[in-house]
Amino acid sequence: MLKNIRLVFVLLVICGLAYPLLLTGVSQVIMPAKAEGSLLENKAGEKIGSRLIGQSFSDPGYFHGRVSSINYDAAGSGTPNYSPSNKEMIERTKSDMAKFLAENPTVKKAEIPADLVTNSGSGLDPNISLQGANIQVPRIAKERGISEERLYDLINTHKEGRSLGLFGEPRINVLEINIALDDM
Repeated sequence: MLKNIRLVFVLLVICGLAYPLLLTGVSQVIMPAKAEGSLLENKAGEKIGSRLIGQSFSDPGYFHGRVSSINYDAAGSGTPNYSPSNKEMIERTKSDMAKFLAENPTVKKAEIPADLVTNSGSGLDPNISLQGANIQVPRIAKERGISEERLYDLINTHKEGRSLGLFGEPRINVLEINIALDDM
């Protein structure tokens, strides 16, 4: 019995204390920005969010991200796994599309990319498709009084390619492009 208690204590110290501290220390040395949460700052040096977690932008002068059924609350990562035929999902998507069309009067319903009216699996996705960014340009240009061409250039300078050159689609990090938008 005493052997078992000692073994539990030793494994608790190794697995619960030593190993996590070692990994944290190695991460801090090898990739400090990522180990600190990939935090982004504005020009004043204030930390305003993580490049890995989406934020809600509702001001018409900003790029808007994906819909989040958990309001981008990282403590509650996950989203309802509704099928496309689920009535609640259909109603929520219709509501999100109507809201988007009201905010972007130059856009036709058929032009709205799916990523702007659907959740990601985690509800925290910080990225939108290039089409999702491009379709918002007329609204933002009008609100900010800047040319659409400058916004398209901004999108092109902030687009990220496929992960490892193979996975996913080219995308825009919404927080990063909105920081750049404020810096213009």
